[in-house]
Amino acid sequence: MAKPTQAASVSDTIISWIDQGRVLPGDLIDEKHLMESCGVSRTPVREALIQLEADGLLVRHPRKGMHLFQPSVEEFLAILEVHANLEAHAAQMAALRISPAQSTLLQTSVDACRDFAEAGNLEDHAHYYALNLQFHEIVATASANSFLIDLIKLNARKLMAYYRLRYRTPSAIETSVREHIEIAGFIAARDPDGARTAMADHFNYDRETVMHMLASVQ
Repeated sequence: MAKPTQAASVSDTIISWIDQGRVLPGDLIDEKHLMESCGVSRTPVREALIQLEADGLLVRHPRKGMHLFQPSVEEFLAILEVHANLEAHAAQMAALRISPAQSTLLQTSVDACRDFAEAGNLEDHAHYYALNLQFHEIVATASANSFLIDLIKLNARKLMAYYRLRYRTPSAIETSVREHIEIAGFIAARDPDGARTAMADHFNYDRETVMHMLASVQ
């Protein structure tokens, strides 16, 4: 067996590629490229791929190797349903548990989102996507539940490429900013039910929107 740290390093590399958009749904995850990039043998690479397959991030195709998970419309909606509930629960817990320092970070994040929208540079989708990730990370961290945070990260990565491209849709950024302000307001007011509902609504994509998101990375 390979050293766990080697397999973990390979997993971290693949995850970083997903987070950065360097690999997209349906892309082949090449073993030789990973071996060269991580400076390891084939064994830790395969161990990492097996673990990420078990997590649902990778899918094995007979005679075609491992590919990044590419959901159908129904799979996307099913994952989104779970993810919306995870994020909503995080917001609910954040309203009960957020610390003063985290409250400051959350307000700073909201202000950054608002400033971006008001500056009018809405074509810089990647910049806003980074701001969006920061907002959701702060809310999740404020839930003070490490297991919940890990589940949110895992589910988000299954749909990350689509979330990133969501902000190319007209008015998507402005809508997102308004919803961030609303969610943060409920958390600041220590209103767990309001925070949960607002966050759940934040992920309430209709089927047509989902189909456009899926088509955008075909």
